[in-house]
Parts: sequence; structure tokens; C-alpha cells
Amino acid sequence: MIRLDNICIQTGDFQLTDVSFSITSGGCGVLMGRTGSGKTTILECIIGLRRCSSGSIQICETDVTRLNPALRGIGYVPQDGVLFSKMNVRDHLAFALLVRRSPKKQIADRVDELSTLLGITHLLTRTPAGLSGGEAQRVALGRALSFRPNVLCLDEPLSALDSETRHEMCELLDTVRQQTHVTTLYVTHNPQEAEILGDHLIRIEGGRIIEEKGLKPVQQ
Repeated sequence: MIRLDNICIQTGDFQLTDVSFSITSGGCGVLMGRTGSGKTTILECIIGLRRCSSGSIQICETDVTRLNPALRGIGYVPQDGVLFSKMNVRDHLAFALLVRRSPKKQIADRVDELSTLLGITHLLTRTPAGLSGGEAQRVALGRALSFRPNVLCLDEPLSALDSETRHEMCELLDTVRQQTHVTTLYVTHNPQEAEILGDHLIRIEGGRIIEEKGLKPVQQ
């Protein structure tokens, strides 16, 4: 579950004002709006990369408003993926678990599980330089999911992909969410992505929510 109550942020001349919404556990909320409307600001506030001046954020009924990002239990896929150039795919999938000092067998099993789920088993020894855009985003998604986060946040991850690859990735994301039941917040300006992925739409303009509605029932 993700819940925002009256979040306010001031960044230069831009102001995010009294933003409140909630996403049901296992659901997918889609945050839409024009460039500069405040979508990424809200996402960064939830993740902990940006502090809000007032209001509160709850993840799974725990107040995380002032928590360090590493303690919020959130997987994050940024717009450009930001893969580490010297790590191969296997290393990326293992990274978060290594940081958490998980047992070696647990890490190996999780890497195998994720690579199978995401269709990247044949890429495990490749570095980012040898990946296509769609493959790189599969790796970024796997890295974000590796430690079994409560919440997954994605910031326009498919914007640089061609239409065919984007559609394939949308279907993969929907399958992953149904299998993992991870609560998801997805930022996009693409209506087709919203239709495939979302069960809850939040539309923002000028730092304010102007529309909020359900799109389809949450699949538990």
C-alpha cells in the first residue's frame, strides 16, 4: 500500500500542493501529466530522494516520511535505467542482495528466478554495452525487484523504446506485477501504457491532482 496525505514541496518557483492519494496493496497506480507537472517530484518524494515540506507518506501502513531511502523497502527503476557499466547482468541482479549480505545460495537462487521471469537468462554474462534498450530495462527491473520490495516505483522507463518493444515491456511489467503482487507506482505520459498497466489513474497538472479514478479492479 502507498498512501500520501497532503504532501507539499517547494522547489524554486515550482510548488507541489496538498497532494493526497492511495494505491491498494498489489495495485498499480499510474501517475500522468505533462512535462514539469510534478510527476517525478512526487515519485522522488516517495522514494526519499526529495524531502516534503509538509504532509506524510505511508508504505504498508508505516510512516516513512522521514526515513532514509534505503529503509523504505522500495524498488526503483529510473527513466534511463542507470546500469553500472562494469557489471554484467548477473551482478546487477545480485547487487541489492549483496549489499544486504544475503547468503550466497539465496542470491544465486534469486538471480536464477528473476532471469527466468524476465527472459534474460541468456544475457547473464553480458555488460550493459552489449544490451538493447529493452534488455537493459529488463535488467533494471530485475535489479529493482531483487530484494523483494514492498513497493516498486518506475519513472517513465519505456519512453526511449520503440513502440513494439514498449508494448512487449508493458505486457512483461503487467505479468511481473501479477506474479509478485508488488504495489506499483508508474509514471508515464503514454495513455496506452496507462491502459495496459494501471488500475488507478492519478492525473497531475501544475503541482496539483486534477483527476483521480479507478481503471480496472485490482488483481490479487
